[in-house]
Amino acid sequence: MASISSSPRSVEEIFKDFSARKAAIIRALSDDVEEFYGLCDPEKENLCLYGHPNETWEVNLPAEEVPPELPEPALGINFARDGMSRRDWLSLVAVHSDCWLVSVAFYFGARLNRNERKRLFSMMNDAPTVFEVVTERKPAKDKPSADSGSKSRAGTKRSNDGQSKTNPKLADESNEEEDDDHSETLCGTCGGLYSGDEFWIGCDVCERWYHGKCVKITPAKAESIKQYKCPSCSLKRGK
Repeated sequence: MASISSSPRSVEEIFKDFSARKAAIIRALSDDVEEFYGLCDPEKENLCLYGHPNETWEVNLPAEEVPPELPEPALGINFARDGMSRRDWLSLVAVHSDCWLVSVAFYFGARLNRNERKRLFSMMNDAPTVFEVVTERKPAKDKPSADSGSKSRAGTKRSNDGQSKTNPKLADESNEEEDDDHSETLCGTCGGLYSGDEFWIGCDVCERWYHGKCVKITPAKAESIKQYKCPSCSLKRGK
């Protein structure tokens, strides 16, 4: 069953718990997939996949107490194992796991205020889902707003088209309106909120945004980068 080492209370604590559980589930569905597949015997009773805050995973029966201490993951994942292709089955488990992770996070976050819940979801949403990782599917890019044709921010350079974007301070009022749309964006390194008077740069791989100072990129240096990869994505590609 799902475990609670100590009930997380702050946005940062809940996000840490969410990230650890997600990392455990991703490992079960990727690096440890052979072991996971073997444990999900269709001849056994209803089984669930749990991710724990210590980054371990477990296939086990659901909690007996009603209501359970935490929201329960999808029940009976083992029954569908042999009824579809392995890839489709793993994708289905991944989707249900994403749902469970969000439900657990917002169970902990029920006592947060509106702005804190919004910040929590933004932090969770900035990272790829279990489904996206397992299926190796890139997160869908945000559609540009009606007011502007890009996602540029104060000096930020996006380079999917190989062209740099202009600084909003030198652009028209449409970019100022866009600043409001991204007021809840968080830096992928420090977690700080977006501010229109700071230089930001977006990763062309994971779509996260960063303070230029946090990733040691200046506006001048950004102009010479055709495709920016954040430190995390650069490490992944280097492995």
